[in-house]
Order: sequence, then C-alpha cells, then structure tokens
Amino acid sequence: MIKFFRLIRQRLLSENKFSKYLLYAIGEILLVVIGILIALSVDTKNNVRLDNLRVNRFLKKLEVQLNDNLEAVNFYIEFDNLITLRLIHTKELLDSYIDLKEIILNTHQLMR
Repeated sequence: MIKFFRLIRQRLLSENKFSKYLLYAIGEILLVVIGILIALSVDTKNNVRLDNLRVNRFLKKLEVQLNDNLEAVNFYIEFDNLITLRLIHTKELLDSYIDLKEIILNTHQLMR
C-alpha cells in the first residue's frame, strides 16, 4: 500500500502537476487524520468498557459488604432483644422477691 502511494506521488511530481500533488497530499493527510480519529474512538470505547467493568466489580463487592453488615446488624438486634427480655424477666423476679420478702416481714411483725 505504501509503495502504491509512493508511485502516485513520484508520478505527479515528475509530470509537474503541483496542484494535483497538493490535492493528493491533502487527501493522504485526511486519511491519516481519519485513521487517528478511528483509533481514538476505539480506544475511548475500550476505556469506557473497562471503566464500566471496574465500576460493576466495585458495586458487587459493595453489595456483598452491605449484605454482610446487614446480617451482623440483624444479629445484634436479635441479641439485644433477647438480653432485654431476660432483663425484664429478671426485674419481674426481683420485684416478686421483694413483694414476698415484705409479706414475710409483715407476717413476722404481726405475729409478735
């Protein structure tokens, strides 16, 4: 392909057709510019695709971490609820013990 363009260039210069050579040179420059633009477009699309892959991987990891954190929070909520129920039960037992103690003391004082 390069040999083909070189032959055209040499033929135009040897025939002293400067205006045609100039037109040919501009056409060749345009082809190079178009090639560069196509390469940049392909490279940009590839970079966008790679960025999207990175974002998707990050979002999947984030989702896993959030689900793990949610499970941990739910576990601690259940654990806290169990402790609260046990404390309520313990308080009720202590209250009933205090009531029983008062009854016994009152009964003992009445018997004297």
